[in-house]
Amino acid sequence: MSQQPAGDGAAPLVLAVNCGSSTLKAALVDPRSGERRLTARAETSDGAPARLELARGGRSEVRPAAGSDHGAMVAALVEGLHDAERAALLAVAHRLVHGGPSVRDHAVVRDDVRRGLEAAAELAPLHVPRALAALDVARAALPEVPHVVALDTAFHRDLPEVAARYAVPEAWHREHGVRRYGFHGLSHQWVTQRAAELLGRPLGDLRLVSLHLGNGCSGAAVLGGRSIDTTMGFTPLEGLVMGTRSGDVDPGALAFVAGRLGLDLDGVLDVLNHESGLLGVSGLSGDVRDLTSLEAAGSAPAALALDLYCYRAAKAVGALSVALGGLDGLVFTGGVGEHSARVRGGIAGRLAALGVTLDADLNAAHGAGSGGPGGRISAPGSVAVLVVPTDEELVMARVAAALVAG
Repeated sequence: MSQQPAGDGAAPLVLAVNCGSSTLKAALVDPRSGERRLTARAETSDGAPARLELARGGRSEVRPAAGSDHGAMVAALVEGLHDAERAALLAVAHRLVHGGPSVRDHAVVRDDVRRGLEAAAELAPLHVPRALAALDVARAALPEVPHVVALDTAFHRDLPEVAARYAVPEAWHREHGVRRYGFHGLSHQWVTQRAAELLGRPLGDLRLVSLHLGNGCSGAAVLGGRSIDTTMGFTPLEGLVMGTRSGDVDPGALAFVAGRLGLDLDGVLDVLNHESGLLGVSGLSGDVRDLTSLEAAGSAPAALALDLYCYRAAKAVGALSVALGGLDGLVFTGGVGEHSARVRGGIAGRLAALGVTLDADLNAAHGAGSGGPGGRISAPGSVAVLVVPTDEELVMARVAAALVAG
């Protein structure tokens, strides 16, 4: 979407705040047009104070934060707003990876909702505590506007029971909320809507599999615009092979390795989250770009890691297509999905049985660094395959605008 000057503040705007584990992205968005009036990004490492990069109207500035935590980043963001921008605020939208068992849908944040979100902190410990800290600072700094949480889990909240449940004791589910929640919901929602637009077909008529591939990866089966199954579960660790996360592993193997290596449960989870996935298999890197270059130079470990990544994703597309009862379209998004022709080819090349065939030239045209608005990359006669850039901030802005209006 284009970035425009802030103007006179007449258009209602939403400040979309997107917290990562060590980063903060934000945008001041017109929820009707999708125009960015301001964008911001901050990142911290090694405990050093964060630096907030603000861009508006073709100009940029850097503002130092008072600390390295997400609260300090958000404080710097609020301080960097112009008076006209602040006056135009309709709401502040906060992306939250997990809403926990009690907050299942996007919500205006009142004190009872804020208390309910605490339960999500232990389910996504790398993300939720940081996002809640940012939320608290923003609510204190901007008390005059509503604050909304836009949940990555909300898109999957109505999964059919057979997709949501684990085969564990009923008491685990009933008393402790052990179920499959699903993640990347804002992204899956946006790209499947855009895919329907690009195909010129009603979303309600389509059976789509969306693959969000980045450092974290998940697939979703979207039937008529609703998520009916997804690869991530109780936490963002389940499912596909990721940059440093393992995805699915036999729990019996974890108990075996824990005994052999003398690891407690926290130690096992730390390895699965930070030392596994592409990094663990290759022993070289968790970054697809690095591994693609190393594979081209003849590295067998890099090639194996990429092949495993693609093979497991292709298997997931097959399983999600069964949930859908067929496949009308496959959508790639996320940093890897949008930019890696190698990965898209490695996945789609395994899906001939589902009627998927890529156009090699179109796929290559969406290679590393190509960017662009996305589009179709499948061959004539194939099930539609599309590359669609995600836009979580616009989804957040529209969620907030709808909640405030209604």
